Amino acid sequence: MDITNFLKSKFPEAEISFDGEDCNSKVLIVSKQFEGLNSLQRHKLVLGVLKEQFQTGELHALSLNTKSPSEIG
Repeated sequence: MDITNFLKSKFPEAEISFDGEDCNSKVLIVSKQFEGLNSLQRHKLVLGVLKEQFQTGELHALSLNTKSPSEIG
């Protein structure tokens, strides 16, 4: 599975960068959808999108960095 393209389909306006593989996977998502949300709410939003991939074992670990455009500057 291409995580970047999958996440792009769920967060079309977002800037997404993915690095690593297996247990060392990291993703940075910068999205307007994160405005006004705290870190926990943002992570729940992303993990909800990836729920099936975690349940099937396609993903088993992922480090999330979620930002709104205003936090990037």
